[in-house]
Amino acid sequence: MANAYFKVPEPVNEPVRGYAPGSPERASVKKRLEEMSNQVYEIPLIIGGKEIKTGKFGESVMPHNHKHVLARYHLADASHVEQAIAASQEAWKTWSEMPWHERAGVFLKAAELLAGPWRDTINAATMLGQAKTIQQAEIDAACELIDFLRFNVHYMTRLFEDQPYSPKPTWNRVEHRALEGFIFAVTPFNFTAIGGNLCCAPAMMGNVVLWKPSDTAVYSNYFVMRLLEEAGLPPGVINFIPGPPAEIGAATMARPELAGVHFTGSTGTFQYLWKTVGENIEKYHAYPRVVGETGGKDFVFAHESAEPVALANALVRGAFEYSGQKCSAASRAYVPTNIWPEVKKLLGEYLAEAKTGDVADFSNFTSAVIDKRSFDKSSAYLAHARESSEAEILFGGEADDSVGYFVQPTVIETHNPHYKSMVEEIFGPILTVYPYDPAKLDETLELCDKTSPYALTGAVWAKERGTIVKLTNALKHAAGNFYVNDRPTGSIVGQQPFGGGRASGTNDKAGSMLNLLKWTSVRSIKENFVPPKEYAYPHMLDS
Repeated sequence: MANAYFKVPEPVNEPVRGYAPGSPERASVKKRLEEMSNQVYEIPLIIGGKEIKTGKFGESVMPHNHKHVLARYHLADASHVEQAIAASQEAWKTWSEMPWHERAGVFLKAAELLAGPWRDTINAATMLGQAKTIQQAEIDAACELIDFLRFNVHYMTRLFEDQPYSPKPTWNRVEHRALEGFIFAVTPFNFTAIGGNLCCAPAMMGNVVLWKPSDTAVYSNYFVMRLLEEAGLPPGVINFIPGPPAEIGAATMARPELAGVHFTGSTGTFQYLWKTVGENIEKYHAYPRVVGETGGKDFVFAHESAEPVALANALVRGAFEYSGQKCSAASRAYVPTNIWPEVKKLLGEYLAEAKTGDVADFSNFTSAVIDKRSFDKSSAYLAHARESSEAEILFGGEADDSVGYFVQPTVIETHNPHYKSMVEEIFGPILTVYPYDPAKLDETLELCDKTSPYALTGAVWAKERGTIVKLTNALKHAAGNFYVNDRPTGSIVGQQPFGGGRASGTNDKAGSMLNLLKWTSVRSIKENFVPPKEYAYPHMLDS
């Protein structure tokens, strides 16, 4: 047993590489893209550290070239859930008792491996399998996941350092225990880093995990799993079980050992999981922790003092990076009528230059949406706008899935603040703008606050500080991540802990101590150095 208090390295955000022409990182990742494009991987389940091949397959394809198969992955069923639970409970016996600094070493090593020799592989897998440009993949799959690993280790130590007051002659202390049972991590397609963090944050605190990746992110998530194994993660701590969501979910949620759910995905799925926990509450050994981040209908609200060039730039980046497939993407904008003509003109100029295409072409601004279902959903909104008397497509509006699932970045203008694409979550490259009368500022602020059931991200644009305060206060509950004179995307671990309220989730702030607290059970310990020898109290004496 170690007899020293170990300090972990002070975390700093991983620098984002530029991949400029002629740079070594550009040549390196392009080489890895070509290598991985020319290989079809067979992806097994990983349960208790062992590869399991079921013979039932799903396919990972390039969204931007959907006839190109990247991998065939084995599908888990309910029997494999049982195996994974058994493996996790065996691993829990030693992992939950392992000294915290030894657990930390696994994730710190994973961060360094990802920052170095694994960077190109994880980035390339994210580009090929999720149609991210190199800029978006670098920010997500490399830098953000590295930051999650480093900062969460740091936050873990800060939690442990926080100890209670001890009046003489007692010694009071608290310890953070792993939850009894397993955590069910259900992860999305759109951020490789979220896939890694939803597993690693609970595991870091001594928990064991069943990881159900999104069908459209199995490819990159598999390489994250291999990265963790390379970093020394013991068998059974995280078990990788891609498979049919309904079957995997039903088998997992019914087990009494369920200790928590760590989720990012659709609102409907999260509500189903929460409802299932409620229905099964008497079966569980303990009340499961439920942490979820679902969706958003994220806004940009501009005051008439907003600077048009910066605003237009923020709208393009905030709405159309990664084809709008971010929970935080700008999906609706409120722009005063007296600055809207200039902002509209700039949007047209920027979008005329921004290209959409294959991620291997580094000149492209964005690429395809993730799959046929997403393509069809975005296409339906475009068709509705073309036919509606309440909407006008200003820019974009075309979709073509003959090669890849390509939807042009599209700006819709409407004069109905409750128009379909102004209200409903789309998760595609469609921005709807409502030009408003600047004399009706208060009324429009209320519209912005009340229009959507979500409250994930939002941004306000203004010049004078009093106006900024007014906008910020009016929209206090409309977003869990709030931006002033910036786009509503791009939160950074250690700088802007991420999460929203209302229908957007439990707001447990990924990348912060708040999230880690969910995955631990605190024990308070009081030790009395000089116990009393008399049972009677002074008030009981006669005189």
